[in-house]
Amino acid sequence: MIQKQQHSLLNKAEEACNLLRRHLKQDHVVRIISHNDADGISAAGVMCNAIAKEKGKFHVTIVPRLKDEVLSKFFKEKYKLFVFCDMGSANLKGIRRLKGDVIIADHHQTNPETTIPDNIIHVNPHLYGLDGTKDVSGSGVSYLTVRPMEYKNLAGLALVGAFGDMQYKNGFSGVNKMILDEGIESHNIEVRDDLKIANKTREPLYKALSHTINPAIKGISGDEEGSVTFLEKIGISYRIKFTELGNEEKDILKEELVKINPEIFSSVYSIPTEIPELRNLEDYSNILDACGKNKKQGLGLSICIGDRDKSIKEAQDLVKSYSDDLVHGIEWINKEGSVVQDKIQYIYTEEKRKKRIMGTLSSIGLDLEILDPEKPVLAMSRMDNIIKVSGRTTSKMTEKGVNLGYALENASKSFNGSGGGHNIAAGAVIPYREMDNFLNLVDEIIRTQLNAS
Repeated sequence: MIQKQQHSLLNKAEEACNLLRRHLKQDHVVRIISHNDADGISAAGVMCNAIAKEKGKFHVTIVPRLKDEVLSKFFKEKYKLFVFCDMGSANLKGIRRLKGDVIIADHHQTNPETTIPDNIIHVNPHLYGLDGTKDVSGSGVSYLTVRPMEYKNLAGLALVGAFGDMQYKNGFSGVNKMILDEGIESHNIEVRDDLKIANKTREPLYKALSHTINPAIKGISGDEEGSVTFLEKIGISYRIKFTELGNEEKDILKEELVKINPEIFSSVYSIPTEIPELRNLEDYSNILDACGKNKKQGLGLSICIGDRDKSIKEAQDLVKSYSDDLVHGIEWINKEGSVVQDKIQYIYTEEKRKKRIMGTLSSIGLDLEILDPEKPVLAMSRMDNIIKVSGRTTSKMTEKGVNLGYALENASKSFNGSGGGHNIAAGAVIPYREMDNFLNLVDEIIRTQLNAS
């Protein structure tokens, strides 16, 4: 059954590719609009690289949300082909007003009742009964769309987006696994088992361990003192780098870390032809994520399409700053906790430094069990008169019936806001004055979802 569903998705992607090729043959500039997170930036990167290899031209805009005022700007443009990457499925009514042909290459939840207009080719796994939350990312759908062009060296970049959307959990599944297999078979991706420690070649060991959040290590991630204590306890100097350890010390470290979280020693995926800074797909994803979080999405895209000089150094500085902010954020939720309601919990900030990390912080808090994993977390960031909401929950809670995408979409619409996403992670924007009412309504919706399962 799954193979049949994947085949249907691939057929739709090939239809989109044929449309793209027709426009490229006519020397039309392709208008690309993509999301500003790691997945969206890599999705745009996949599309731009494929078009460039076909000697085509493109014009890219990367945005945080497809708000009405953003879409209205595109209505005035006279491009013959628009391509939406990692977004668009929730905006069919607005997108249908564009004057040219449209390809939507997205993996977010769709409204099955929405009619797809004739000028739109909609490539989305949810339309074929596949799970866009874990089986394929936005960059993966972009890859499927250009896959008939046979640029299999883009498979690694497609999976960079999957890491960005946290779709790697004990291996890849579904379409992501198909992309991985293609990358391995064509020698564009390599896999080996290794310790998944962040910045292990650049930072002292205690700092590298405290900055390791995926996978999370209880008592160590986000806790430099806890990291020092752990290393002293097992007899390893905390000031040296991982690369300076002897083989026996590396074995001891691995053994002790695996006792805390077995996932710390697992498969590492790399692009063998990439420069060292981007070779590891997770490192690549972290760089793009830091670019997006710091509103430097153009920097991230330039890296994806081949800038390997000044851009890398600037992006690595952003990663370091972002990692430092996450450590401070973990200290904050360790100290303050969350505000708990019946079926949900929330954290709230007006502090600029915290705003860009709130979604990631929620995920880490759940992984470390600083926040109750039995209650979905809404991270609320005040932006003047609006609240930006990032919702996160666990796979266990989605199996019990929680769907944050639908909850935030429906609740936000009740207060003249907007929202949506996946069952496990979603976002919304609402008026500040409606925050309490919004939280109460989401709490009620989640309660209904849990009771219905």
